[in-house]
Amino acid sequence: MAAESTLKNMALCLTAVCLICSAVVGVAYAVTKEPIDEAAQAKTTASIAAVLPEFTGTPEQGSINVNGTDYTYYKADGAGCAIISTTSGFGGALTLMVGIDGEGKVHNTTVLSHSETPGLGAKCTTDEHFISQFRGFDPAVKSLTVKKDGGDLDAITASTITSRAYALAVSNAVAVFNQLKEQDNE
Repeated sequence: MAAESTLKNMALCLTAVCLICSAVVGVAYAVTKEPIDEAAQAKTTASIAAVLPEFTGTPEQGSINVNGTDYTYYKADGAGCAIISTTSGFGGALTLMVGIDGEGKVHNTTVLSHSETPGLGAKCTTDEHFISQFRGFDPAVKSLTVKKDGGDLDAITASTITSRAYALAVSNAVAVFNQLKEQDNE
């Protein structure tokens, strides 16, 4: 025999479905939280190792506010700093980890996340000519802007906005490094 369709029955049925679904989502969260956190930590550790010269020990994590923006950094003794810098690219947020050695030169960069157009702006993760420009880059000698804007960097073909965003993220990381250096000297 079918249940009578009343407001009370519909509300009870909907409540039961919501409780069951909430329980399933809660259990899934509890089961997957630790592996997701471990994977994120492993990605961060690998990114730090990729952008800084070889170092020993565990980098010291910190945060700093520069020009109204909060940045996370990892300071490795004798190797410099790895700084997470986010800017707006063509497709959305472009997040880099920028390694800066103790002399203030960019050691290396890596893209942590992006929303750039596949085949165009997304080349910022694979175009070796573009990425290699930043290795060993000395911002005290060269300008961290694309040639189209009077700087020293070649842009990715047909992706000037992404190239500008990448260069700005590196430039912001250099500003963070300089601020940290000033704090250390005080």
